[in-house]
Amino acid sequence: MATTRRASTTWTGTLLEGSGETTFASSGIGTFPVSWPARSEEPNGVTSPEELIAAAHASCFSMALSSGLAKAGTPATTLETAVEVDFQPGVGITEIRLTVSGVVENLSADDFAAAAETAKANCPVSKALSAVPIVLTVK
Repeated sequence: MATTRRASTTWTGTLLEGSGETTFASSGIGTFPVSWPARSEEPNGVTSPEELIAAAHASCFSMALSSGLAKAGTPATTLETAVEVDFQPGVGITEIRLTVSGVVENLSADDFAAAAETAKANCPVSKALSAVPIVLTVK
């Protein structure tokens, strides 16, 4: 059965001088300020669509890798995933970089890297973002 998650943003003013608030409606975890300067310059305590994409991608990729490792009989003790999303004003999102490390008993580094590549290819967020180059680094 499919699930639906909801979020909303209220924006006031122009792109450059305005600001907004994004609310995570499904989870109720909060409302977060967004702005053009946070997107194109420095965050200064305000989030951006790219940071939200990075968070979504990090969590989805971690879940996909955890699932794949468990199904292979080598469940992870810990996975650490960091995601960087590059945004170029006037162009858009130009690259996404995933970096993952983990503690997995009885699994070689090569097999961990292969499992990470499979997770990258099959993670629903990776698939949704496939128009952008996604680079994976396994540590």
